[in-house]
Amino acid sequence: MTYEEYKRLTAEGSYLAAGSDVHKFMHFASQQAITVTMEINSCYHTPQEIRELFSELVGYRVDEGFGLFPPFYTDFGKNIKLGKNVFINAGCCFQDQGGIELGDGCLIGHQVVIATLNHDMCPERRGGMLPKKVVLGKNVWVGAHATILPGVTIGDNAVIAAGAVVTKDVPANAVVGGVPAKVLKMIEE
Repeated sequence: MTYEEYKRLTAEGSYLAAGSDVHKFMHFASQQAITVTMEINSCYHTPQEIRELFSELVGYRVDEGFGLFPPFYTDFGKNIKLGKNVFINAGCCFQDQGGIELGDGCLIGHQVVIATLNHDMCPERRGGMLPKKVVLGKNVWVGAHATILPGVTIGDNAVIAAGAVVTKDVPANAVVGGVPAKVLKMIEE
């Protein structure tokens, strides 16, 4: 299996059965991601070195405007798609097997979690997983300690309050907060 074949399966929302070849590939890919994230997190790197390492992690050259304050954690890496001028603050955890897309100008706060997999609810198949992509539009600001759950799409210019747990899609220009997150107000231009 290749990364592209795997990403095609997850984009289709294919069930990832525990112990299957797809599941085994996911574990192989995790080891590759851990290797690069350990290098990112192990010592000081210049912003250019961070961009080089992150490019290796995601499998393509990231934009010159990309910024990251380590540490950063992901258990796949190759299913993260970044727009231009994206900034990711320290301590974030991206579970990107199902796909994560961050639009131009996204700002990701400290210790944000983005999850794209749910385990099977049936106890006998609990090791199996269902992937669902998370998409953030342009200029989305995600506050510190927020969690975004599988399948969520966040519209352009939205703000996710610190500590929010986002379980549903967020409209463009909305400010959401709480557990679960609810629209608190709309941003007036």
